[in-house]
Amino acid sequence: MSRSKVRLLHGPPVHPPVKNYQIIEHTADLALRVYAKDLKGLFRNAAVAVFEISAEKISSKNPPQKESLPLEQKAATLDELFINWLNELLSLSATREMVFTDFKINKINEHALEATVTGEAFSGYRINKEIKAATYSGLKIENSGSDWQAEVILDV
Repeated sequence: MSRSKVRLLHGPPVHPPVKNYQIIEHTADLALRVYAKDLKGLFRNAAVAVFEISAEKISSKNPPQKESLPLEQKAATLDELFINWLNELLSLSATREMVFTDFKINKINEHALEATVTGEAFSGYRINKEIKAATYSGLKIENSGSDWQAEVILDV
C-alpha cells in the first residue's frame, strides 16, 4: 500500500499504518478504522481486518482446501450495505465453518455489491477472537475525495 495521506474523521491528515486498518480504543467490544483508495478497497479491507483479527493460520503439512462463494448484497444506504456485508461474511463463516481469506469485489455502488469470497476450513486456524457482528453504533464512512475511511464497532 502506498503511504499516501488519509484524513482522519477528526484531525489533521496522517499517514495510514502499514496495514489497511487499525484497532482503535473502545470501552467495550472492538473498534476498527479502515482505510482505502476506493469503495471496493474499503469493503475488502474491512473484511480482511475482521478475519485477520479473529483467526490466525496454523501451520499444516496439508495444503488447505479453498472454497469460493458468490455474494450479493443490496441496501438502502451505504452504511447499511457496509454493515450487511460484514455481517453476511460473519454469518457465512460461522455456518460454513470457514475463515475467509480473499475478497474480490466485482461490482459496487452505494446500494449494492457483488463479490466472490474465498475461505478455508476452521481446522487450519486458531480462533483468537470471536466476532459476533458489526454494529451501527459509532459507524462512520467518509470519502475525502481521494481516499475512503470507515470506523466500525464489532460486537465480540
